Amino acid sequence: MTNTPDAEGVRLQKVLANAGVASRRVCEQYIVEGRIRVNGYVVTELGRRIDPASDLVDVDGTAIQLDTTKRYVMLNKPTGVVSSMKDEQGRPDLRRFTKDWDERLYNVGRLDAETSGLLVLTNDGELAHVLAHPSFGVTKVYIAKVTGRVTAQTIAQLTAGVDLEDGPIAADKARLLDTSGGTSLVELTLHSGRNRIVRRMMAAVGHPVVDLVRRQFGPLHLGTLPAGRARELTTVERGALLTVARQAAPTPPGDS
Repeated sequence: MTNTPDAEGVRLQKVLANAGVASRRVCEQYIVEGRIRVNGYVVTELGRRIDPASDLVDVDGTAIQLDTTKRYVMLNKPTGVVSSMKDEQGRPDLRRFTKDWDERLYNVGRLDAETSGLLVLTNDGELAHVLAHPSFGVTKVYIAKVTGRVTAQTIAQLTAGVDLEDGPIAADKARLLDTSGGTSLVELTLHSGRNRIVRRMMAAVGHPVVDLVRRQFGPLHLGTLPAGRARELTTVERGALLTVARQAAPTPPGDS
């Protein structure tokens, strides 16, 4: 645990107020009530000072963003756009969606060009690594429109496991949303980072994908954000995202 001397750093209640948690007086009450943790340890002293650049703070278990140089953006990627900041083949890329921000933003993971939906753009490399790497188990939820009438047996097969050329894969969750005409809507929850995994899974069970949208990424929901639009995450969304990242890779400063 980092112990910042009283003569150094910034008072915890001031840092919390500057981060938009609440007024300084309310933040002092939170501290006294034991609702604030610094680097995983409850802090109840009002005189505590911290280093906002390195210390990790959470309120009631939800991470607080202290580094204001970090930017977190949600994009509803339209089809026909590649998940790259510069495409060597000259195809439409993500740069057009980052013009409103001065920071150099990068995409967390990828969606293939034909897939639309939720993509996170950020300049926080550590968070991007945790969110994108399948070993940390961050889930993604997809809605797939597929050919044919999907049965309950097929849904069971998706969660039991499907054999692909690069090894078996099972959905964390799968459910049938709708069947009408010659197509079905299937919701799949996965934490795999394999390329085109949803399309390959559905093709393997005999229901090729017609249309694919990623609706959720970890704690983030696409909601009503229109295709081709980007917005900064809200304070609540940032807190949820940072909380997931810290829980997946808990490495508080000075706590090695």
